[in-house]
Amino acid sequence: MWGEQVWAVVRKDLLVETRSRANFNAMLFFAGIVLLIFSFALGPNHARLQSAAGGLLWLAFIFAGLLAFGRAYAIESENDAFEGLLLIAQHRSAIYLGKLLAAMAVMLLIEIVVVPLMALLYSANLLSYVPQLLLIGVLGTAGFAAIGTLYGALTMSLRARELLLPLLLLPVTVPVIVASVKSTTLVLAGNGQDIGVWLSLLVAFDVVFVTAGLLSYEYAAGE
Repeated sequence: MWGEQVWAVVRKDLLVETRSRANFNAMLFFAGIVLLIFSFALGPNHARLQSAAGGLLWLAFIFAGLLAFGRAYAIESENDAFEGLLLIAQHRSAIYLGKLLAAMAVMLLIEIVVVPLMALLYSANLLSYVPQLLLIGVLGTAGFAAIGTLYGALTMSLRARELLLPLLLLPVTVPVIVASVKSTTLVLAGNGQDIGVWLSLLVAFDVVFVTAGLLSYEYAAGE
């Protein structure tokens, strides 16, 4: 029953996103603009582009994710749709996990599109690094989305939610962001064998953040 509720929330959120596509297009456009602007700012120096690529890639992902979390709850705040979802849900933790998985799916799709764009703009050869980058992307996105989904519920009823969400979210997710950036930078530099410690940190952060979200979402959504 719990698993069915999770899947129902995932399906609902993805159907809403698929039918409108406004949020996805905005996220994709924003991420692409970030990479394009910094490619011009850094100039044609290949070494400089390579060294900055990992950080700029995750910068694009983070800002795109902030749009995703705010939009996920903004739609349901209209006509008290989220209140209805809370009333029919037997387990509010299922709502949290469903929204987490849906946000991850959208963000990962953005990442799949943006990474080839980065390879083109920054002259980076990513074909041999795809498995490692995919693993880092999934782990980093999971940790970031775990807190974003929780804080999205906390701020959805506030007038200044667009301002408060990044202010609350970014400080907490600093460990995930740092580990993701360091891992990506090492991989792009050809030192993929040195990312074990950073991957272990990402796994630990994901476990902690997801568990905290599952345990506290009932209270966060009730505020």
